[in-house]
Amino acid sequence: MTDFQALGLHANLLKALERQGLTIPTPIQIQAIPHVMEGRDLMGLAQTGTGKTAAFGLPLLHRLMQIGKAPQPRTVRALILAPTRELVNQIADNIGKFGHGSHIRTTVVVGGASINKQMERLARGTDVLVATPGRLLDLLERQALTLAETRYLVLDEADQMLDLGFIHALRRIARLLPEKRQTLLFSATMPKQMEELATTYLREPVRVQVSPPGKAADKITQGVHFTPQGDKATVLRGYLSEHADELALVFSRTKHGAEKLMKLLDHWGFAAGSIHGNKSQGQRERTLQAFRNGDIKVLVATDVAARGIDIPGVRHVYNFDLPNVPENYVHRIGRTARAGAEGRAVAFCSPAEVGELRAIEKLMKIALPVVGGEHMAQMRHEPAQKPKAPQGRRQGVGPSGAGAGQKFGGRNQSRPQRRRSAA
Repeated sequence: MTDFQALGLHANLLKALERQGLTIPTPIQIQAIPHVMEGRDLMGLAQTGTGKTAAFGLPLLHRLMQIGKAPQPRTVRALILAPTRELVNQIADNIGKFGHGSHIRTTVVVGGASINKQMERLARGTDVLVATPGRLLDLLERQALTLAETRYLVLDEADQMLDLGFIHALRRIARLLPEKRQTLLFSATMPKQMEELATTYLREPVRVQVSPPGKAADKITQGVHFTPQGDKATVLRGYLSEHADELALVFSRTKHGAEKLMKLLDHWGFAAGSIHGNKSQGQRERTLQAFRNGDIKVLVATDVAARGIDIPGVRHVYNFDLPNVPENYVHRIGRTARAGAEGRAVAFCSPAEVGELRAIEKLMKIALPVVGGEHMAQMRHEPAQKPKAPQGRRQGVGPSGAGAGQKFGGRNQSRPQRRRSAA
């Protein structure tokens, strides 16, 4: 099969794809779409940026378009669950584009938005509901909708939902769904707990996989820059200055760290913004839109926000803090080199993060090329250093001429923050 028409999709979908300039399906779409159209349960494993939304969205819409009548009040025909607000909005946006000009009604429910307005929209009934698990449960408890008529269920980025502790919410939702339904599960990785999830939700599923876990997109140029933790902000400043007109995404391990780094970059004159769990839904959406439009050139984010960022113009990803979970490195750098473009990813590694670097390289089965801090490169073969307890107030490394209060390497920033924080 070489084009979407050969997959047998509805004429309205083919027109929508043509308007978007999409003619050739990706490997995950070629493998998944025929099985979904046949009504089979499916487990899809593919790295981020491979077109998973279209792999389940197109055949789902194809089947819904054949119904030909509006849904009943408060009912949902197809339910798509995703772990973050950003990803929910991204999925809904794509579903809306694919279904443009048809009778398909799509509704979004996420936390941080008016629940009363969401209840009003759900009262009319919806063909496709895209939701985060927590807000969906809130609405179900208020009897704003029923899942008794739901015949299609999609779990997107299921590994991330498990990592965020949504397993209990998913179990509660599963009990409210009809036994007779089609279920699709998509994930970038396959942790052990995924087997339990698959057994609970799927019946004799087809399994499709288009890339091994830990494989990054071919057009991403990767590298590691070795640096003391207190020097990272200055190193980042140098990279950003070299590519001032290009979009850059910077990953911090914690919400507090992301916000503090964003404020420092803003002080240095960069057009910077941040998204993390302490931001309201409206703030996150406005910041992402500004980044997408190019009004913001540098976006500082945490891991939870990473999978909802689908902006083809991102040319650079900087891992300011290396992730505790090596698979998250793949998701982070997958925000660049999207839609066939080229991108660059640089990981900043302090002496205390050597263990994280080794875990990443083991997962990806490569040694990241050294692009900076060559004099410290030998530390990748030495035992990781434990951060020393601070003795007195250290002066951090900041821009020349900047006040001490603006420096990023002070006492609380001189070492990586080891405690995990929800984003």
